[in-house]
Amino acid sequence: MSELLRGRVVTPDAVLDDGVVEVDGDRIGSVSRVSAWRADHPDDALPEPSGTLLPGLVDIHCHGGGGAVFTTSDPAEATTAAEHHHRNGTTSVMASLVTASPDDLVEQVTALAPLVRAGVVAGVHLEGPFLSEARCGAQDPALIVDPNPDVATRILDAADDTVAMMTIAPERPGYDRTAEVLRGRGVVVALGHSDADYDTFASALAGLEGTGVVTHLANGMPPFHHRAGGPVGASLVAASQRVAVIELIADGRHVDAGFVRLAFAVAGGQVALVTDAMAAAGMADGEYDLGGQRVGVREGLARLVDGDGEFGSIAGGTSRLIENVARCVNEVGIPLVDAVRAASSTPARAVGLADACGALLPGRYADVLVTDDHLSLRRVLRRGEWLSTGR
Repeated sequence: MSELLRGRVVTPDAVLDDGVVEVDGDRIGSVSRVSAWRADHPDDALPEPSGTLLPGLVDIHCHGGGGAVFTTSDPAEATTAAEHHHRNGTTSVMASLVTASPDDLVEQVTALAPLVRAGVVAGVHLEGPFLSEARCGAQDPALIVDPNPDVATRILDAADDTVAMMTIAPERPGYDRTAEVLRGRGVVVALGHSDADYDTFASALAGLEGTGVVTHLANGMPPFHHRAGGPVGASLVAASQRVAVIELIADGRHVDAGFVRLAFAVAGGQVALVTDAMAAAGMADGEYDLGGQRVGVREGLARLVDGDGEFGSIAGGTSRLIENVARCVNEVGIPLVDAVRAASSTPARAVGLADACGALLPGRYADVLVTDDHLSLRRVLRRGEWLSTGR
């Protein structure tokens, strides 16, 4: 299929107020200003502008959505979760798993591996079990263990090299050897769910030699203090030096508007917007499951529910990534190019997907979102095929 799309085009570095995206099959053929396109094609007609054209978004931290989860041994359920996000503008979504027993993780990655090879999900993200019990958030502390290279190798082997990223707490014994194994297998090491001090976290990021990611900055770690900068301070410094990419859940619940502004001001193009979405994304309030943990959602906020029915820690997000981008632009005041980059080319670069997706550039997948001026989603093109949008 060959098709021309016209509108306000958001590229990695600029906004073309009147631009043209040429779709050639499942790839982008060209991107140009209308004036340049007319000069090259004087006899060809152009469509009317259809809205704002964004690259398909890339979410590297997502546990589910549309009532389904990735923490499952059922590929059909994982497909339901992925397709929910595809329809809502996240054309490349990583399947994030939570802390579980090694046997369960092996079963889950085995189910996900064919979906990665088929392009349904963009890769697997292991968020656990090598985390800090003190900063476990919605993870089950009873299943958290020290980093172990043999356990990591077993999971990676079962995944058939479809694991793209793993989150680890760098202060735990065994971190260095496990990180070495992961990097040797091409897996991005993300630091998070950590109770480390500033020096430990900064040293670990430096040791990743520019490839490190910080899992949902400010969540699952000590709060920043002027006498104890901790992981937050170390991450912001590293990102400002382009030594790390920092994830940010800018849904208005996990961090406030001021912190979002701070992160973009300090880290710029090193911010990767993520959802940390769980099954309740796009669904009504109610009770859900996250890795065997009971979760209650009220007014769109997911929290763990204890045996007495009391609400505790935030348990993932319920937004879709386009909603977080719109919030950054419309409510927080982040420039359009910066917010879109943070949800597309930066996360794609962080996990090695930049040559395939995350930008409106020739040769990339034909993943295009059509929105209105306020970034409300109108249409989704994924790999050259129009999807039915919404739930």
